[in-house]
Amino acid sequence: MTKSPEQIALERQQAKLTKRFHKACAEYGLIADGDHILVGLSGGKDSLALTELLGRRARIHVPSFHVSALHVRVKERDYQTDLGYLESFCAEAGVPLIVRDVEIGEETKDESRKTKAAGQNPCFLCSWYRRKTLFNVAQELGCNKIAFGHHRDDLIETLLMNLIYQGTFATMPPVLQLEKMPLQIIRPLCLIDEADLVTYAEMRHYRKQAKLCPFEHVSAREKVKGLLADIKALNPEAVDSLYGAMTNIKADYLPINNSQIS
Repeated sequence: MTKSPEQIALERQQAKLTKRFHKACAEYGLIADGDHILVGLSGGKDSLALTELLGRRARIHVPSFHVSALHVRVKERDYQTDLGYLESFCAEAGVPLIVRDVEIGEETKDESRKTKAAGQNPCFLCSWYRRKTLFNVAQELGCNKIAFGHHRDDLIETLLMNLIYQGTFATMPPVLQLEKMPLQIIRPLCLIDEADLVTYAEMRHYRKQAKLCPFEHVSAREKVKGLLADIKALNPEAVDSLYGAMTNIKADYLPINNSQIS
């Protein structure tokens, strides 16, 4: 049977994403034999693509690993995802889905620090409780890794945010070993551009979240996203340059001494 132009385009885009996904996994050693990986599945395009790619990779059997997905719903945050769609999507990907509802509730004195941070950033408490639930479920299931759907643009935006707001040259690493628990955070989409994920989501007809978070477009990250768009307009290859700069540190040409290098 002759394939339609749409099917050919989809397969090419899928192959492009898969190639960069496999490169990231190999380059940073993200997946090993015996792993049980828990995906943070929000329902957005990035986490959907990550679940699909990991589910497909797990069926190859070398290395042999398991994938589960967790969708966390925060009672106090007014955004909605079609749970039926997530269930059918995960079933198609061959990935078991766990759903947990969490409630921030009244804060105690021990949470005063989180309260202060939340006053400065409306996303803080939501993010904190979602991650706490991820870590708890990962340990319940015996997972040794948690996978997030951060793409290359996310890493660069975090780099810019740290430079602008924190005065540090740092970002979200492709792999991070947690200090207080036997878990690693991995980011298998770290070499994939957001534009490619947008294109793939449209081709695959990913269903969008029913109702987005009300703070979706008022965060500092959204402002930095706009800044990155301006940088790309200045130089279309800026993303390559910024990502490459993180592994091309010329310490001799920076105002630092050896004691400041970690």
